Amino acid sequence: MFDVVHKRLVFALLLGLLLGALVAHAQDATPDYVDPCTSPSASATVAATAAPDNSDKSFTIILPAPRGDRSFIDSAASGAERAIAELGVKGTIVETAGTQEHDSAIRRAVQDHPDLIITIAVDSSIIEDIVQEFPDQKFAAQETFFATDPTDPNLALFNIYTHENSYLAGIAAGMLTRTKTVGAVGGLDTPGINIFIVGFEAGVKSVCADCKLVRSYVGDFSDPVTAKEQALSLYKGGADILYQVAGRSGEGVLQAAQETGNFAIGVDSNQDDLYPGTVIVSAMKRTDNAVFAFVKSMVDGTYKAGVATGGLKEGFAGLSWDVGVCSRTFDAHGPADMVAKLPAVRAAIDAARAKILSGELVVPNAELAPPSS
Repeated sequence: MFDVVHKRLVFALLLGLLLGALVAHAQDATPDYVDPCTSPSASATVAATAAPDNSDKSFTIILPAPRGDRSFIDSAASGAERAIAELGVKGTIVETAGTQEHDSAIRRAVQDHPDLIITIAVDSSIIEDIVQEFPDQKFAAQETFFATDPTDPNLALFNIYTHENSYLAGIAAGMLTRTKTVGAVGGLDTPGINIFIVGFEAGVKSVCADCKLVRSYVGDFSDPVTAKEQALSLYKGGADILYQVAGRSGEGVLQAAQETGNFAIGVDSNQDDLYPGTVIVSAMKRTDNAVFAFVKSMVDGTYKAGVATGGLKEGFAGLSWDVGVCSRTFDAHGPADMVAKLPAVRAAIDAARAKILSGELVVPNAELAPPSS
């Protein structure tokens, strides 16, 4: 009997050693991911330079709602503040109370005769009327969607494509989900919001084909209470990661994630630090860069009317994990099992990013998709 037991113990020990060796070999065969944000080369600093004197140039930016959303609106305002500080121009930041004030706010700005008036997320009908009424005033519109491209000689229109960076965020969600149910909460069911969500869902499915996708729409960008209720319902239904694309309403999604012990993906600005360990990563829409670019074009004389777009390739969209932002909040505060997966997640994102930039991978774009019949 002793010999039989002894042999079994020896066999189990040898089997364990063999399996351990196979696992170690598999791990050794996987290249180590080198985090560019923590490597020694990432510590380079940039010397500050004095702003030029462009005080003879001026701009006014019309925000679609008050600051304080810690997302889209705050990003636009920060771009204006950066332009004032770095380009040495005079700038006026106008906060409106909502759509009912957009028309009057723009008209008041025209009376001050700035070199450039920038509008953010103002309805196309308002822009079209005012631009044509004041042909000697230069305008720049960000996130305004026309049925057909405008051709007014005094209107520069720029929209940011966010399907590709949302796809990358979807990869993170698809690889980190524990329940295999992932969702999104949008402000409105519009192409401008669905460009985020459709891209995100494609990213999830690329790494988790059997993941279940869920969606809801708040119906408003300033209603965090309703957004929180919808998020709580989705979490209760089995989702463990939600992508919020809802402006100020999105705060409710982040709160719901924290209170239930689940997770969220932030949007527009770097929202990782709002709820450390809850917000995994943020899909950043660099409205700040777009606003800065508008002002710079006015200063250096390169302002050009017409429609332009930019996204991942041009630096107008990305992730909070990217070099230049390098958020590592979730690394420090997230649960150990998810943090352990982050090197593999980031390696997968880097591989997908390279394919997107080379054209090998085409991410679906809801804004360019034909309307459903």
